[in-house]
Amino acid sequence: MNLPAKLLLNLKPWRNAATWRIAFSGGLDSTVLLHLLAHLAKTQSLPALSAIHVHHGLQAVADAWPEHCRSVCDALGVPLQVVRVQVQPGASLERAARDARYAVFSEVIQANEVLLTAQHRDDQAETLLFRLLRGAGVRGLSGMPRQRPLGKGQLLRPLLDITRAEIEAYATEHQLRWIEDPSNQDRQFSRNYLRHQVFPVLTSRWPQAMASMARGAAHLSEAQGLLDELAQIDLSQARTVSEFDWLGLPSLELASLKNLSAARQRNALSHWLESLTRLPDSDHWSGWEDLRDASGDARPIWRLAEGELHRAGGRIWWLSGSWLRGSPPVAAWPEPSLPLTLPGNGVLTLTGQIPDGPLQIRYREGGEVMELPGRGHRDLKRLLNERGVPPFVRGRLPLLFKGGQLLAVASLPGLDGSASGNWNLHWRPMGEDQGLS
Repeated sequence: MNLPAKLLLNLKPWRNAATWRIAFSGGLDSTVLLHLLAHLAKTQSLPALSAIHVHHGLQAVADAWPEHCRSVCDALGVPLQVVRVQVQPGASLERAARDARYAVFSEVIQANEVLLTAQHRDDQAETLLFRLLRGAGVRGLSGMPRQRPLGKGQLLRPLLDITRAEIEAYATEHQLRWIEDPSNQDRQFSRNYLRHQVFPVLTSRWPQAMASMARGAAHLSEAQGLLDELAQIDLSQARTVSEFDWLGLPSLELASLKNLSAARQRNALSHWLESLTRLPDSDHWSGWEDLRDASGDARPIWRLAEGELHRAGGRIWWLSGSWLRGSPPVAAWPEPSLPLTLPGNGVLTLTGQIPDGPLQIRYREGGEVMELPGRGHRDLKRLLNERGVPPFVRGRLPLLFKGGQLLAVASLPGLDGSASGNWNLHWRPMGEDQGLS
């Protein structure tokens, strides 16, 4: 089967997408992908094509690349979007550039759109060996997935079963012009070292090494799929109802997880955490064991890249963003008949017969006392203990004051105003979907 036919077959499930966007660096691989699609569009009914070039500005020579990409796209009749990014310095320049690039892609891709990237079978083999040398697990050794969600759409790699030799032959046959990135020859970069130093030795001894490694990645991808199914089964047992579900925080029942083997615990948690944070490396999993095995009265915390896991009320809770900041500022409530937006802390509403007088929202400082019908004055700390309010909530739980008198604690039945009057104080905390993570 020739290259255009292979590509068309790989893209068959996505022919109904609104747009195919090509990640176009101007290099050999993406130039071939763009050329293939532009020519297929002349004889096939394909989604609208467009290209996107991310300009990192890491090399002086790169300043000429957007113009080259524009000329190629103009010749093929494909619209081009050029986005300039600032790469954040870090331990790995390769990773930082990739993160910046995919952040752009994620923002640009809309619903029912597909981003096509030009990684091929040789890239897959290099990825597998690179990750193996870094001690990756099954997920990492699965290599690059053929497809995955990206932004509001999907990322596809339709050339993963195509070799570099096939791509080079196509480019030569059609006399294509492409950019040669000087950094691709720099052996200081790990992938370049593998490509130029290691793989030539491997393939001279084992000519089918690339194909075999790509096939191995496919087997591991299937194994990862089974692990994902097992994780879903285990997580379904741990996703029990909590009386604090209204907080909108991801949480799991600890006892269900502790009943699993250590390997299944890590598998289930990895699956759960994947959408919340960068996963910890092997050594960092000791933090989970410390949190899991801490004594009942302890308040263990497992700090991860984008947030923290806390333990409270027999559950583990994921906190990020505003939940990890200090207590919000005191806020006056001049119009209690209207919802009050609390800076970094959600929204408050008062319903029913609203109390008279100037009202103010404060947060716990210690020593607060509340008067309850039939119970007299009660220490707020003891009241919160009685209701099992998680410690991480207490400093953010809105308290309604009139002068120096504590009238209500938001969203806690019996303390929210319903016991002493015909009214109710309700708090809707900021959730993950409001940009906290």
